[in-house]
Amino acid sequence: MLRKIRITLALLCFVLITLLFLDFTGTLHAYFGFLAKIQFLPAVLALNVGVVAGLIVLTWLFGRVYCSVICPLGVLQDVFAWFGKKAKKNRYGYSPAKRWLRYTALVLFVIALVAGIGSFVALLAPYSAYGRIASNLFAPLWQWGNNVLAYFAERLNSYAFYTTDVWPKSLSVFIVAALTFVVLGFLAWRNGRTYCNTICPVGTVLSFFARFAWFKPVIDADKCVGCRLCERNCKAACIDVRNHKIDYSRCVTCMDCIDRCGRGAIAFKHAGKAVQAAEPATVAVSGNTVARPAQPVDAARRSFLAGVGLLAATSALRAKEKQVDGGLAVLVDKQRPKRATPIVPPGAQGLRHLSQHCTACQLCVSVCPNGVLRPSTALETLMQPESSYERGYCRPECTKCSEVCPAGAIKKITVAEKSSIQIGHAVWVSENCVPLTEGVACGNCARHCPAGAITMVSSDSDRPGSPEIPAVNTERCIGCGACENLCPARPFSAIYVEGHERHREI
Repeated sequence: MLRKIRITLALLCFVLITLLFLDFTGTLHAYFGFLAKIQFLPAVLALNVGVVAGLIVLTWLFGRVYCSVICPLGVLQDVFAWFGKKAKKNRYGYSPAKRWLRYTALVLFVIALVAGIGSFVALLAPYSAYGRIASNLFAPLWQWGNNVLAYFAERLNSYAFYTTDVWPKSLSVFIVAALTFVVLGFLAWRNGRTYCNTICPVGTVLSFFARFAWFKPVIDADKCVGCRLCERNCKAACIDVRNHKIDYSRCVTCMDCIDRCGRGAIAFKHAGKAVQAAEPATVAVSGNTVARPAQPVDAARRSFLAGVGLLAATSALRAKEKQVDGGLAVLVDKQRPKRATPIVPPGAQGLRHLSQHCTACQLCVSVCPNGVLRPSTALETLMQPESSYERGYCRPECTKCSEVCPAGAIKKITVAEKSSIQIGHAVWVSENCVPLTEGVACGNCARHCPAGAITMVSSDSDRPGSPEIPAVNTERCIGCGACENLCPARPFSAIYVEGHERHREI
């Protein structure tokens, strides 16, 4: 019964957290966004003391329930492990803890966290790793499926669905996500929770408290007949039947051992002092004093995971549609300008704050409705979000990224606050400007500037009727990128935004 409850809660959390990354409408975050904010590492970086304390108390009471229910990467590994057990039952076995590897990984993680090496932190953080998998591997499939439904709905005169663009935000991040998916999938399929108990820094931290859990699986040496079914079904490889001991620092409280024991020799209860003092039981049978061990129970009859399919497809570069201007001229796609300073979203406060707090979970990238945010490809900020305006601009009325960030890397801001935050300033490039290159009037940048920071002035004050060119008031510009995005010049805009290392209010 306890195992069924655990699986039900784990699937519920897993599905809802996954939908947070798949929901391009942004409606689910108002209801289930808290699931991202109760993840351990984001809560630590956001200095959310209440959540961190709650998770520690939960671990102290019931063991590493966080790893088997709340953490989406842990649940994903359980899905792989379930397929592994379908291929071969009773496939696991006890192995001593590799403490040197666990603590080395934790020390390196803490050093990287303090030093602000965000790319290394993002690689090891479990929630961030799953976020990259969901946003890079699952989200394209979800969006393609939505577009198929929109196609058929349109032909039935229904607008219940609408098409959305599916485009590769970062090839490097996609490769990292795909490799993470394959490596973790193989490890979990073959050996269960290897990652959680050897590399994961969150698992190592929680293991300190799980040692002293009040309630935990306890082996009754008098009832145990040494059949080793519990040991062979332990994904954490932490049950030593020979000595009737369980390594609670590695136990993820999955309840599989309790479910598999046909003798009732394992129970989830307060251990007391008797557990450590229990003597090894004799396995040998003498006369008729020991009953024959119960036959293994078919796990398929008790599994709540039947019918769960893994989406294991890669997201390929979609073929670009031929876009034309009024059916006459082919429009060339915009290219990203070379910026001396990257642009980070309003609420991030600046490059330093973002790099120190961001776990690169990609949640802000997934919910950005304007196609502005995408993962960074720079080594020092790899996979962390940055802004670019080839597909859209940062609309002053949108604060989605600040609302969903679970780590406090992007502080929550209001619409009024966003309109006064300067994240960069516009720079005019004369050699690309249409009035000078084509000799036609434009003024697109000035017309669409929401801050009124651009005015059109005569290119030659001594020559009446000379082409008008933009003049930028950098004190009023907020760096939203409307001018860069809407500039008709191709492939590079005649005006682009240069980022600021530290944001300021204007």
